[in-house]
Amino acid sequence: MIYLFLAEGFEEVEALTSVDLIRRAGLDLETVSITSEKKVNGAHGITVFADRIFSEADFDNAEMLVLPGGSPGWKNLDACDALIGELEKASDRGKYIAAICGAPSIIGKRGFLKGKNASIYPGMEDTLVGAKANDKEVNVDGKFITSRGVGTAIPFALAIIGELTDKATADKIATSIVYNISSK
Repeated sequence: MIYLFLAEGFEEVEALTSVDLIRRAGLDLETVSITSEKKVNGAHGITVFADRIFSEADFDNAEMLVLPGGSPGWKNLDACDALIGELEKASDRGKYIAAICGAPSIIGKRGFLKGKNASIYPGMEDTLVGAKANDKEVNVDGKFITSRGVGTAIPFALAIIGELTDKATADKIATSIVYNISSK
C-alpha cells in the first residue's frame, strides 16, 4: 500500500497528480489526512477528502510513504510527530519514501538523505543535510524519491510508478496522458 499524506495547505497539483497517475497504474494508494478530519484544504483553495485520517491508519503494510509539498503543507507535515515516527520506521524497514517540493526537507534535515542524490524546491538545498543536492527533476536513490515542485509532479509520479512496477508501466501511463518523456 502507498500512503500519501495531506496536511492543511498541501500543494494540490503535486498531491493529486501523484494520486491520479499512481491509481491509473493500478497501484493501491490511500490518502491520509494528518488532521482529525478527512476534509483537507489545499494551498490554493481546493478542498479534498482524504480516504482516512491518520489515527485510523495502520502503516504496517506500507510499501511507500509520499509527502507532497506546498506551503504551509510541508511545514504542517513536518510538525506532525506521529508522521515523523512513521517516516523513521519506514526508513528503518527499507520502505520507499517519496517527497516533492519543500517536503524533501522533512527527511533531509533528519539525515535520511545523507549520501543520497536528492532534489528539492530551489533555494532549500541546505535542508538536505549530507545529501548530494542537484537540480534534476526527480532523483531516485535507493528507497528515496525526491523532486522539485509543481512543474515536476508528472515525472515524480511516473518515477514512483516505475519503482513500484517497471519502466514499461510508467511509460504506458505517460503515453496514455500524452506526456512527452524527455528521455525518449
